[in-house]
Amino acid sequence: MSRRGWALFALMSVLWGIPYLMIKVAVEGVSVPMVVFARTALGAAVLLPLAIRAGRMDVVRRHWRPLLAFTAVEILGPWALLSDAENRLTSSMTGLLIAAVPIIAVVLARLTGDAERLGVLRWAGLLVGLVGVGVLAGPHLGGGSGWAIGEVMLVAVGYAVAPMITTRRLRDLPSLQLAAFALAIAAVVYAGPAAATWPDEMPSGEVLAALVGLGLICTALAFIVFFELIREVGTSRGMVFTYVNPAVAVVAGVAFLSEPLTGTIIASFALILGGSVLATARAPRSSSPTSAAQQQPNPRPEEAPTA
Repeated sequence: MSRRGWALFALMSVLWGIPYLMIKVAVEGVSVPMVVFARTALGAAVLLPLAIRAGRMDVVRRHWRPLLAFTAVEILGPWALLSDAENRLTSSMTGLLIAAVPIIAVVLARLTGDAERLGVLRWAGLLVGLVGVGVLAGPHLGGGSGWAIGEVMLVAVGYAVAPMITTRRLRDLPSLQLAAFALAIAAVVYAGPAAATWPDEMPSGEVLAALVGLGLICTALAFIVFFELIREVGTSRGMVFTYVNPAVAVVAGVAFLSEPLTGTIIASFALILGGSVLATARAPRSSSPTSAAQQQPNPRPEEAPTA
């Protein structure tokens, strides 16, 4: 991988590892609808003009139904659930639970007709990853924390379903248009709830900075860098950064919010990360041209869970 590729890789690992920290700060001062609206509106304000300038509006119009479905499972539901869950969970724990997305994606692919056979290694990865989720979530299942963990796991399901929609129904829609219009739709949907829960007093500087950071850095800039990373190194290499995001989330929570770094967190991180790597491992390439062609990585970049 080139020096530019490594730089983009490192940047993406941070850009989609720190939203959990910023969400945790933001929900201390404003409502959940305000957090989602600010993030989507700022992101759309940057990306939508670029998407319109790039054209392909006819493709957007033809795919409006799957685009709405993608927006619902990737942004509308997940970003609200994440923000609400972080009223009760630490940012580091939330980031680690989201790391189970690749494992859930493998299970859903099998349930919806993925013909790829799961070998012993991938089944072992599924089991190891699920054990990691259990180790992390088990002690917190009582009371409000249990509800919040359920919210985060619903987010993980949404993040696993969204790539299935893009690969099966949105292949013709360019990445920039997909991201820009999904954010714009979400901003419109959350404009009313955000206005209804507008704070009586001006939020603190930290809260405002978190909202701006979520919209401009973790959303608009992140998508732009993401597209550049995929163009530079390809999908299969570029997607490896999703395994680094949970570590960034944990480090950020410990460093900036004084969240605890316990042996349970370290053990669960190792189990979830290891399980994700094993569960998503590619089968050995066949020497035949047909088999090799079937195993080429999908060139679309929307396979990564956002936060």
